[in-house]
Amino acid sequence: MTAELPFFVYGTLRPGEHNHALFLLGRTAAEEPARLPGARLYEGPGYPYAVEHPGTSIAGELVTAAPGAYGELLRALDRLEEYHGPGRPRNVYDRVTRAALRPDGTTVPAWVYLASPLVARRLAESGTPIPGGDWLGR
Repeated sequence: MTAELPFFVYGTLRPGEHNHALFLLGRTAAEEPARLPGARLYEGPGYPYAVEHPGTSIAGELVTAAPGAYGELLRALDRLEEYHGPGRPRNVYDRVTRAALRPDGTTVPAWVYLASPLVARRLAESGTPIPGGDWLGR
């Protein structure tokens, strides 16, 4: 069974972005600003990629599923992010647990979709980082 952790979202799932209305609207109990330490944000084809990168952080929201909506939300986000399971070669993103940082300085474990190793390697070689790590500020 997958732990019912909140999700850290940093791109098109953030409030005001197109996938927020499609995937999160009506399925969340709470959404709050947060940062993800140890990550860098890169431009993608209409959406960003986050990769592990010590010493940097990215902006996003910590999203808590509404009561009874967790399983459906998890499956929908896995499909959207092209996550097929741990270590699968077809993954575009890997869903991993990381500590998200709230504005008050507390941390909370959360699911986050990071670029798969193959995508992350490509980004490190020729990707375009998003200054300040904030998709909304691009």
